[in-house]
Amino acid sequence: MNRKPIFDAVRRLLGRGFRTAEVLAVDRAIDQALAAEPVRQIGMAGIALIQRFEGCAKQRADGHFEAYPDPGTGADPWTIGWGATGPAIGPGTVWTQDQCDARLETDLASYSAEVAHALGDAPTRQHQFDALVSFHYNTGAIRRATLTQLHKLGDFTTAAAEFGKWIHAGGRRLPGLVRRREAEAVLYRGD
Repeated sequence: MNRKPIFDAVRRLLGRGFRTAEVLAVDRAIDQALAAEPVRQIGMAGIALIQRFEGCAKQRADGHFEAYPDPGTGADPWTIGWGATGPAIGPGTVWTQDQCDARLETDLASYSAEVAHALGDAPTRQHQFDALVSFHYNTGAIRRATLTQLHKLGDFTTAAAEFGKWIHAGGRRLPGLVRRREAEAVLYRGD
């Protein structure tokens, strides 16, 4: 949302420029108005981002999908479909496309609920929620991430910068994680 027209109108009403505290107060009021209803489900933009980066990889000639080791570690956690992991997934696990899609739907509901719980009643726009669910889907770190605390404080600019800190797996910087965190930050900012 372009906030400039709002600030320009208030500036004209005041007949002067803003103090820093006033800018922050107006920003908070706009955020609260936009987030009157808490977002609790991932939207299409978030689903598309997750699918883009997770892919539905390792499709066999028969159309089924097989599990593969984590790209960062070369071992656990084994992954299948749209990034599904868990104790029942390992070498030799094979799913149909329907199984991959059903598991994604179940996982998205679960991860959305975890993000909603971690955020509490913090004002959150749909694009921010989508980015945070994608982040949590990939890292499982929504409760401990500094970006969550910054979001809850309303410091969205600094929170967006935090995505870029989560680019390592297995002790290595992974280009795929760099690209994903950049995409999540763009979505989070609403760019």
